[in-house]
Amino acid sequence: MRIAELAAGAIAAALAASPLSAQLSTPEQAAVAAVDAGFERDVAELEAITLVNSGTHNHAGVKAVADMLIPAFEELGFTAEWIDQSVAGRAGHLFARHSGDPATKRVLLIGHLDTVFEPSSPFTGFVRDGDRAVGPGILDDKGGVIVILSALRAMKVAGTLEGANIVVALTGDEEDAGDPLELARRDLVAAGQWADVALGFEGLSTLDGRDAGVIARRSSSSWKLTTRAASGHSSGIFSDDAGYGAIYEMARILDRFRAELPEENATFNIGLLAGGTPAELAEDELSATTEGKTNIIPSIAIARGDLRTLTSEQDERIVAKMRAIVADHLPGTSAEFEFESRYPPMAPTDGNRDLLAQLNRINADLGLDEQLPYPPSRRGAADISFVAPYVDGLAGMGPGGGGSHAEGEYVDLPTIARQAKRTAILIGRLAKQPRD
Repeated sequence: MRIAELAAGAIAAALAASPLSAQLSTPEQAAVAAVDAGFERDVAELEAITLVNSGTHNHAGVKAVADMLIPAFEELGFTAEWIDQSVAGRAGHLFARHSGDPATKRVLLIGHLDTVFEPSSPFTGFVRDGDRAVGPGILDDKGGVIVILSALRAMKVAGTLEGANIVVALTGDEEDAGDPLELARRDLVAAGQWADVALGFEGLSTLDGRDAGVIARRSSSSWKLTTRAASGHSSGIFSDDAGYGAIYEMARILDRFRAELPEENATFNIGLLAGGTPAELAEDELSATTEGKTNIIPSIAIARGDLRTLTSEQDERIVAKMRAIVADHLPGTSAEFEFESRYPPMAPTDGNRDLLAQLNRINADLGLDEQLPYPPSRRGAADISFVAPYVDGLAGMGPGGGGSHAEGEYVDLPTIARQAKRTAILIGRLAKQPRD
């Protein structure tokens, strides 16, 4: 059903019904009614894009999903642009832009086209069973894309879209960002610098069964540690001549990480470890080969891990501690520490808290429960973190569900409508606020 055909009936229904709240304006009531009226259309569109494989490395599939969405944005009055990312080894990004009153706040909506399920995955299809639907990437993040479209269509029906300044950024490589990262996220960062507010549409978080608000997400960085020593007969280990060997040096460092680095909202995992004479990482650094004997002092050990923090300051402080620990060598050993910052943190700022307060006023107007802040230690990194230094933001604006990144991933379909209503009203109110 086209938007123009939906508009008259949705507004009439909203005005005829009892007001949801005295605080919801007539256009906001119309937006709520429009979301409900378009629910089955939204589910059908979710099915259509879920059935197209768009694993990050399936470039044709990512582009195909973008091509399916472009007409929907253009019908809403957006200018859609495909930003090729072949130079970063990825398919590309879909950006859609809508211009309104230049004096009012600019809003950036962030989602992604790709999934973790490549064409080789046996998890395919779309299965609906009542209020639940199952499919690859249906929650992360194709359901989030549908929330965005549902909200924007409701705003169009209600007349609140016309004056709004909006950029929709749907990246094509959120699950495995392109390289170099600076190029892969250049357009997203530019959109963040343009915007005043960013909303991230990955899945809804819950606390004790109630919807929660996401005002912070932790970083995701990686590190590699290589320890070296002279090899020799094991009978000489710990002596001044032979030293301690590469594996004891590795054990010393990792145990001090365990004992000295823990602090609130920080985690550091060791995902791969190999040592011997020799030990070597594969080219993709996802596996290693090694050999050795019990009577030979090992010459090399290698470990790879991640670091997740809540703020840039916390990130810098912990990395400095890691480097200091690494530098305190056992006799006869050396060590090299490499750190790569990938996804920055989205810190819990006052601006983010204010946005959640605005959303909770909308919840009250809709008759919904208050959304309490979700613990950042329980959310992974996301694209919204790249724009966090420039804008106030809320994440977790996508639908609810579970099983992300695994066979059986599902979405609770009614949450698409709930999140779309919140989003449509929030953007509509932001669009009336003057820029700072």
